[in-house]
Amino acid sequence: MKNDIILAGVGGQGILSIAAAIGLAAVNSNLYIKQSEVHGMSQRGGDVQSHLRISDKPIASDLIPEGKADMIISVEPMEGLRYLPFLSNSGWLVTNITPYMNIPDYPDINEILAKVKSLKHHIAIDADSIAKEAGSSRASNIVMLGAASLFLDIPFERIEEGIRQLFGKKGDEVVQMNLKALRLGREFSEKNR
Repeated sequence: MKNDIILAGVGGQGILSIAAAIGLAAVNSNLYIKQSEVHGMSQRGGDVQSHLRISDKPIASDLIPEGKADMIISVEPMEGLRYLPFLSNSGWLVTNITPYMNIPDYPDINEILAKVKSLKHHIAIDADSIAKEAGSSRASNIVMLGAASLFLDIPFERIEEGIRQLFGKKGDEVVQMNLKALRLGREFSEKNR
């Protein structure tokens, strides 16, 4: 079992919360995990990415070589395309379709989405709208995790457990809202795979 995942987005979009939830799920499943993060100018809307490697065997490096990622989880569509050279031929791009327009010359969103949809293995999800349906626009990252969970070699129940652990100190209402966001994201992938 092996999952090499690149998480991509912009500062403040919850990339590290996705990594933490997956990490907790992996540990709860007795798996090995290594993670590397690049924050850039994350507090000023800069790009953030994380390499996350999960396996049932010891992992030598925390970095994923080009062409070897099993999945890119992107909470911003242009950032997902930035890391395509890392994606394997059988890998999945799971991306939010809502752009974070933090630069004046942001490319045409229709061109970005056309490139996403040209990929053989992709999920393009309106995570922002689904997050609002779940009860909080801030939960779009957890919707993304739910959408990506279909392609993780970790039981979904362990991911739910990771969400409970991650948000438990914030109270049951926050936990339940995030679990709803997670489940709605997963349902989207199940229907649109």
